[in-house]
Amino acid sequence: MKLASLKHQRDGKLIVVSRDLTRAVDATDIAPTLQAALDNWSSLSPVLEKRYLSLNDNQCEGSFAFDPSACASPLPRAYQWADGSAYVNHVELVRKARGAEVPATFWTDPLMYQGMSDGFLGPQEDIPLCDEAWGCDFEAEIAVITDDVPMASTAADSADHIKLLMLVNDVSLRNLIPGELAKGFGFFQSKPASAFSPVAVTPDELGDAWEDNKVHLPLEVHLNHTQFGAPNAGVDMTFDFSQLVAHVAKSRHVSAGTIVGSGTVSNVDRSKGSCCLAERRMLEIIEHGEAKTPFMKHGDQVDIEMHDADGHSIFGKISQTVVPYSGNKA
Repeated sequence: MKLASLKHQRDGKLIVVSRDLTRAVDATDIAPTLQAALDNWSSLSPVLEKRYLSLNDNQCEGSFAFDPSACASPLPRAYQWADGSAYVNHVELVRKARGAEVPATFWTDPLMYQGMSDGFLGPQEDIPLCDEAWGCDFEAEIAVITDDVPMASTAADSADHIKLLMLVNDVSLRNLIPGELAKGFGFFQSKPASAFSPVAVTPDELGDAWEDNKVHLPLEVHLNHTQFGAPNAGVDMTFDFSQLVAHVAKSRHVSAGTIVGSGTVSNVDRSKGSCCLAERRMLEIIEHGEAKTPFMKHGDQVDIEMHDADGHSIFGKISQTVVPYSGNKA
């Protein structure tokens, strides 16, 4: 099943989207928003699934052409956005560039931070940037959305609470990060609003590519219409999504609608390219002694997408352009 949210007030209007991403149909009579559907997932998901099947069979009255530009992120805002760093080889690379070792615990206990979730960017909304000197970077990731997860759930338990998957552009302001981390209290100003793919999909939509709570497909990133990277998201993922959800739930109940991210997708095989500028810059530092690839400037565009084995887009495309911040959002 594929679900999306049309832009409408703060929390959007729920629609069901066809498997080929060409058609959609209103679902607000079932649940007004995706959050409302997640709050009652066990009873409402079968009803949504029935409409999804009808839409794919061209038997759904009132269907319309699907327009990703009319969409907010599937959850325009969320109760919780917790982003992990499941690809430890990526963390190892970043630390290696500055001569720091990776603590042994990084391989056994996930890194995670809690990001801003009170308002996400839409999949085709611009990235407003006040100052190019802040070092704007994209981070292409995968995320899951959960239903209610009880505190102290194990990884085996947590797998059953993964209801939807999305792609993410976790925007980072790299030059603000060192000063914040030096305070010993984590990210804040260096992590502005993220954006998610136009549609969220149930795990069964991935077929055999969803295995061991990982997505075994390349995550494709283009910068200014040139391919930047396409590492396989199922390779070198140290912690799978069930482990990441269990990490979130270790000491707290987790509310339906919680988003848990994978962190930047990264492969040890560097020939697959990278999913963020920072990784390429670190490779340049290691090889050349200095970074040559600049961070994003006003006018730069990043596209993030994933295709199935037959070349069909699964989640739709995140396509964003960095623009000067022009004042308060209306």
